[in-house]
Amino acid sequence: MAIIEFLVILVIFLFSVIIHEVSHGLMADYLGDPTAKRAGRLTFNPIPHLDPVGSIAIPGFLLLMNLASGGSTIIFGWAKPVPINPHNFSDQKYGELKVSAAGPGINLLVALIVGTLIRLTPFFRNIIPANLHFFINGFLSVAVPLVLINIVLGVFNLLPIPPLDGSHILFTFLPRSMNSIKRALQRHGMIFLLIFVFFLYPLIIPVISFLFFLFTGNNLNL
Repeated sequence: MAIIEFLVILVIFLFSVIIHEVSHGLMADYLGDPTAKRAGRLTFNPIPHLDPVGSIAIPGFLLLMNLASGGSTIIFGWAKPVPINPHNFSDQKYGELKVSAAGPGINLLVALIVGTLIRLTPFFRNIIPANLHFFINGFLSVAVPLVLINIVLGVFNLLPIPPLDGSHILFTFLPRSMNSIKRALQRHGMIFLLIFVFFLYPLIIPVISFLFFLFTGNNLNL
């Protein structure tokens, strides 16, 4: 992976995790909880959102693996959770679910929109003069990793492992009789998450490949 490509992917990753976290905060604010706004988290400045492990250590390690392997490693991670106070939500039953789903939802929406534009590139190649095709090639060089990274972040964050968003969605539907399971997942969530990151991530590759094909019309070679 060339240095320019490395930097492009890094910028795309930071953009993607920031819109993910800002979406959580905006949904919480919409539901009546201004905690994220007061904490300065409704910003596109990356600094307040960065998590030392999820935003720097693990993505950095995976980027280095990409450099060593020629781009065969999926890059994913997470940002510092947005602070919320569920007691402020106007929707006490499903408020946490809505806030949790907003982050992965915006990632998948971005992937869908940009993926649709990728689908249209053959049409634009036919109507744009050949000497201007470098604009299309430049667009694809950014759009393809943008779609892939947002799909990966969307799918990864929907895993039911604390502190990922999927765990909060799962907890919304767990009956009180399963509170012991909830507490055990919360207590050991980071251990389970690191095990998944380093050993089990191939399990989500078929889902990522399917969504990439669905959004862009192209096969993903991993």
